[in-house]
Amino acid sequence: MTLLAPTLEAFFSERLIGQLNVSPHTVAAYRDTFRLLLAFIQDQTGAAPSSLPFEAIDAKLVGSFLNHLEVDRGNSARTRNSRLAAVHSLFRYAALRHPEHAAQIQRVLAIESKRFDRALVSFLSDEEVRALLGTPDQTTTLGRRDYALLLLALQTGMRVSELVGLCGKDVVLDANPHVRCTGKGRKERVTPLSKLTASALKNWTRENASRLDAPFFTGPRGAALSRHAISAIVARHADAAAQRCPSLKSKSVTPHTLRHTAAMRLLHTGTDSSTIALWLGHESVRTTQIYIHADLAIKEKALGRTTPIGTAQGRYRPPDALLAFLEAL
Repeated sequence: MTLLAPTLEAFFSERLIGQLNVSPHTVAAYRDTFRLLLAFIQDQTGAAPSSLPFEAIDAKLVGSFLNHLEVDRGNSARTRNSRLAAVHSLFRYAALRHPEHAAQIQRVLAIESKRFDRALVSFLSDEEVRALLGTPDQTTTLGRRDYALLLLALQTGMRVSELVGLCGKDVVLDANPHVRCTGKGRKERVTPLSKLTASALKNWTRENASRLDAPFFTGPRGAALSRHAISAIVARHADAAAQRCPSLKSKSVTPHTLRHTAAMRLLHTGTDSSTIALWLGHESVRTTQIYIHADLAIKEKALGRTTPIGTAQGRYRPPDALLAFLEAL
């Protein structure tokens, strides 16, 4: 066995799990990166991964791998950068264990992330939300499950991984209904539920009758829904809703679209960015600014407060006290 194999094994067992105690999602993401990288090298060279020398993974090969991700696999620049971050993390660890390869390691670490265009977030209007929620057939068990899942995602903004990991004990439907989940960075948060959402979840709980430690959303055989299954459920109902709401035909509706929609609905009610960040489990309030950038209504309201070009700016006159009181209600 060459130097590469024990270094990679120690990187996962000692560095990621033992020292950093990263989440299982991070371990899985890094694992997938190196599975793709080793498979790419084996396809290019014919060498078995366990027999590869450490010096085989140089900057040129890593660059070819990144190009393969974008050109052959059709990955976005964002995904390409995530894979590169995993490779960088391994090589920073290797720099401490194998200083004799310092020159090679520095050349790999010098590969920069790729810039990319940041598109506006996609979200659903109130009309599109009503059309989507109207598609599940609530006379069937699966229809009631899908309705509860869609409603929960739209109200709480939970990530698809959080929906997958939801258990019976995480859903509290007493006098103060709420749901608990653990998101990125192991941040646990509690989100209150509306009466409509709580009622839908109660209906599903009566039928599912799962244990407290069992998955909350399950398939016909009782197993937890996977990320792919939840994405398929959302896509299927979005396609059906598009027949009644044509504007949905131009949108790609995913579980993350429902998360964006929850944020935009909070923003439209006047909820401040800090509260939205807490609601969604964002690491920083800066992440929440993407919703303000995407909201045309807020920008139009700001435009309405400005003086039109070519007109004289008037003096400020306080509004009538009675009108101001009524407008503030």
